[in-house]
Amino acid sequence: MTQQPINSEITSDDKLWALLAYIFTPIVPVILLLMEDKKNRPFIKAHNAQALAWGIVLWVVTFVLSFVIVGACVGVAGVVVNIIWGVKAYQGNYVNIPLITDFVKKQNWA
Repeated sequence: MTQQPINSEITSDDKLWALLAYIFTPIVPVILLLMEDKKNRPFIKAHNAQALAWGIVLWVVTFVLSFVIVGACVGVAGVVVNIIWGVKAYQGNYVNIPLITDFVKKQNWA
């Protein structure tokens, strides 16, 4: 996971919304998509798209694996990773999620 340097245009509000997008994914990312003043901010847009894609993938994988005990482990690991990425976003860094970041950028979502 590589990080890009902190940008001076990133506000504390941007960082807070990015943190919340990871912690409460995929609910907060959907809410952010409905907020006109937030959805076009570059920092929020980058993190929001990743958090939404990651949250959907995590929910699907956890659901599929929930029929075995591994599903619970995946769910707990996902929550821990969400917190780590959220803290990095709150520090003003861009997070590179393997496969998800490339997918989001190729779709022009971020």
